[in-house]
Amino acid sequence: MSVVICPANPLSAEIKQIFRMSEAYLAALYPAESNHIESAEALTKDNVVFLGVYLDEQLAGCGAVKIQHNDGHYGEIKRVFVLPQFRGRGLSKTLMLELEQQLKQRAVPLARLETGIYQPEALSLYEKLGYSYRPPFAAYQPDPLSVFMEKAL
Repeated sequence: MSVVICPANPLSAEIKQIFRMSEAYLAALYPAESNHIESAEALTKDNVVFLGVYLDEQLAGCGAVKIQHNDGHYGEIKRVFVLPQFRGRGLSKTLMLELEQQLKQRAVPLARLETGIYQPEALSLYEKLGYSYRPPFAAYQPDPLSVFMEKAL
């Protein structure tokens, strides 16, 4: 099993297909007002690192980190998603560690994220990676369906 993580284009057809799948997944779990999805266009900005994760040269998932200065200096993890047929192989963990490494290389001291209460696998992963729970940050408002977490890098 060969895993490669590298920059990817969020506007590409294969990434947009992953986005459609992730959006459908989230829409099945949460109402629209509780989904804080970053657009593909927003993920092309200079303050974003967008990565694809490939398993044996096949796109298996993606994720991004958006470097922010609106509530301290941090990177917000966005759009982490692994296709169902590739789950259970540690790809999300590998991708998260690479996103954190990208922040460290840019001297960003903190990673933050928002996820939902109905995603126990994601919550478990973030906890195992050392993320701790925190109140809403930046423009997020309290939402009983949202969970906010951060990790000092």
